[in-house]
Amino acid sequence: MSRAVRTPPAALKLTLALLAAAALAGCTTTSPDAAIVPVREQLRAATGADIARWPDAQAPSAEARARLDALLAAPLSQDGAVELALLNHRGLQADLAGLGIAQAELAQVSRLPNPGLSYGRTTSGDEIEREIGLHLGLGRLLLMPLARTMATQQLAQQQAQVTIGIVERIAEVRRAWVEAVAAEESLAYLRQVHQAAEAGAELARRMAQAGNFNRLALAREQSFEADALLNLARGERSRDAARERLVRALGLWGEQAERLALPERLPDLPAQPLAQTDIEARALAQRLDVQAARTATAQTARSLGLTRTTRFVDALELGVSRSKTSDGHRSRAWEVGLELPLFDWGDARVARAEAIYTASLHRTAAIAIDARSETREAWRHWRHAWDIARHAQQVIVPLKQRISEENLLRYNGMLIGVFELLADARAQIGAVNAAIDARREFWRADADLQQALLGRPRLDAGSGPAAAANAAADAGGH
Repeated sequence: MSRAVRTPPAALKLTLALLAAAALAGCTTTSPDAAIVPVREQLRAATGADIARWPDAQAPSAEARARLDALLAAPLSQDGAVELALLNHRGLQADLAGLGIAQAELAQVSRLPNPGLSYGRTTSGDEIEREIGLHLGLGRLLLMPLARTMATQQLAQQQAQVTIGIVERIAEVRRAWVEAVAAEESLAYLRQVHQAAEAGAELARRMAQAGNFNRLALAREQSFEADALLNLARGERSRDAARERLVRALGLWGEQAERLALPERLPDLPAQPLAQTDIEARALAQRLDVQAARTATAQTARSLGLTRTTRFVDALELGVSRSKTSDGHRSRAWEVGLELPLFDWGDARVARAEAIYTASLHRTAAIAIDARSETREAWRHWRHAWDIARHAQQVIVPLKQRISEENLLRYNGMLIGVFELLADARAQIGAVNAAIDARREFWRADADLQQALLGRPRLDAGSGPAAAANAAADAGGH
């Protein structure tokens, strides 16, 4: 017959204290809103924009629908396009909903480990002994604060990644808006060119019928009208494609996409260029990818400390049992189990964690170096685009207009004919197209610079001033 064994008060008090502390830590909510609020605040502080999370994917709130209708009721500005995308794009809503997974994992590691219940029945002759045991993973209980800290850091890292994705989406919306508005402006000008070419071709045809125009001059006017019609068709194709890219970036569909209205032209250039003062320091302080890399490195460092701590205590187990024999004798017992490190001393896990930490340090340094270079490149692109657009707007176009005014005076004085006047108007097409392209490239560079200050930009070397110059040369050839 077994004797009763008393549970030492010190062990009992330690167990109760651990359970109480774990119970207090296990109050973490599973609501995804708790994970979304920091992203919302960080985005508002970094960009001034605000995200609105729909409570139901199939039924957006009345406030969200009212704001969506208000934005679509007037020509959409660039800031309005950003707000509409943050309010309406389902891909962004999916990214926000994904934060609920990390929040649930944080709540999971904050919960008390489930105890184990065992029942045993032993027969020895006429004596029957029944034993009920209650077991609790003491190693997991001891490591709950560290595990919760790691889960919190993982949630913070995922929140930073989601914020980076939102910043990239904002830059994509800004670029798509610039392309769509520039395509609308170019198409409006191409319509004017086609109307002028059509009028010139009709006048040449009538003069040729009257015998006042030779066949070569008539063919030139008809060729210009045909080229203008072809460029108009290409402009309509470019406008439709740019509009659809903007519709996708905004997450619109159906009747919403049909209601989308855009301004007639791109905004004017800023009066003064931006200064390069401390732009690299601003990028290192604000860029979300640098912050995420720092968070990952800090998490890896804490993981290294956790690995060293748990080399021998991860197999620690606490157990409490109670038994009763057939003659009514009762006994209680407790036990602590510990794995003996005879073969595996945990040095391989420590070496692995140290290697991961070293790689994380180098990766963070590489991201910081790239951030400085990308910011400098984005600012220089912005400045070059501003200089080119300002030169085209304030020098080239006014000179072409002055030439046109002088030729008009000569025409009124009967020093030149109508077709010489039309030829001069054709010479202005390249200058106007170059000015529109220069403004488009500037506002694209502006979107790239804003993204470079907050995250990794998508710098496109093929869409810079050289591309604009080529476009102007092609237009001037007509």
